[in-house]
Amino acid sequence: QVQLVESGGGSVQAGGSLRLSCEASRFSNSVYCMVWFRQPPGKEREGVAGLYFGEGSTYYADSVRGRFTVSRERKTLYLQMNNLVPEDTAMYYCAARPYCFGHDWNEPGHFGSWGQGTQVTVSS
Repeated sequence: QVQLVESGGGSVQAGGSLRLSCEASRFSNSVYCMVWFRQPPGKEREGVAGLYFGEGSTYYADSVRGRFTVSRERKTLYLQMNNLVPEDTAMYYCAARPYCFGHDWNEPGHFGSWGQGTQVTVSS
């Protein structure tokens, strides 16, 4: 079972930037799908950005496209978040599964491995 540990959350003002990290361990498959989800207070968890390690394909929610960038280095997934807005305030989670598909990369129920989350708070 893959283990995921997120870090990098914090509090910033609108317009600021943060970089989240998700370190994965206990998987040896070079082809792997890792996705950032977020859950604002009182709302459902939603997919933000994902990366398919083997193919290099990336996925973004419309709300973050152009502001957030997902990348990886070895077994660490990053999320560079620029031009943050208060609506980005949420607990951010990293999730993983063996394969990415364009039609369901952002479905939280389709992922079995999750990190503990890291809080991002954006003030206006």
